[in-house]
Amino acid sequence: MTYKIALSALLTSAALAFGGAAQADGIGASLLTQQHPFYIELAEAMKSEAEAKGVPLEISIANQDLNKQLADVEDFIVKGVDVIVISPVDSQGVMAAIAKAEVAGIKVVTVDVPAANAKVTSHIGTDNYAGGVKAGELMAQVLGGQGKVAIIDYPTVQSVVARIEGFKKALEAHPGIEIVAQQTGITRAEALAVAQNMLQANPDITGIFGFGDDAALAATVAVKSAGLEGKVKVIGFDGMEEARNAVDTNPTMVGVIQQFPDQMGKTAVDTAAMVIEGKDVPAEQPIVPGVYVKK
Repeated sequence: MTYKIALSALLTSAALAFGGAAQADGIGASLLTQQHPFYIELAEAMKSEAEAKGVPLEISIANQDLNKQLADVEDFIVKGVDVIVISPVDSQGVMAAIAKAEVAGIKVVTVDVPAANAKVTSHIGTDNYAGGVKAGELMAQVLGGQGKVAIIDYPTVQSVVARIEGFKKALEAHPGIEIVAQQTGITRAEALAVAQNMLQANPDITGIFGFGDDAALAATVAVKSAGLEGKVKVIGFDGMEEARNAVDTNPTMVGVIQQFPDQMGKTAVDTAAMVIEGKDVPAEQPIVPGVYVKK
């Protein structure tokens, strides 16, 4: 009899534990990477704000792998979180995960990188188009309105697409500047190889725009190794400390468009908390970027 009671209690406890796991509340966040200072700062801001608000938060890192991100979102759906925050690895590829969350009745908030052609509750991120325009204007300024420019790109990420579009739009007002090369270089190592190739094929390049700071920093190394210091100006986008230090000390790195990941992380958690409470939130929450140049 005692054995049966004990077994019954054990099974009941297991059922409650399983039910609790299936009915988890709070926020599930799938972030693109933790190999970049920007995303480290964003994640830390999310954790701090979730702790301050007393909202459960679980963060999974996709490591720039779309399949892992899709699996992580599936896991959040099974756990029954209230809101999923995503920084997409692939703006198009993430659509399937968002659709599954919608079917499960889970709201989705995107942060930093928007999802293409998918309806989400809110998007929090830098106004990347405006940032791209600022980068183009700065490039025109440092080149004196004349020169040949190359772009290091990351075309599967919608936020980068917007940056490049803004950059090109700004340069339209400066017909003396010509874009002579545009290639993909996602990691710092890839960006270095791409920058070296572009400089070899176009030795008269006078400006390089890196879609992110890693790409820009790699470009400065390529410029130095090609013996073109003083002839090529590089502009980055993110504003991480290493890039700002390079602007201050390396004459090749003339500026960086500065994002504010701490603001994004805090706003993402605040928005998710409001959604959990049933409150309305803005569909778009743009964060205006700054321009960092040597003081």
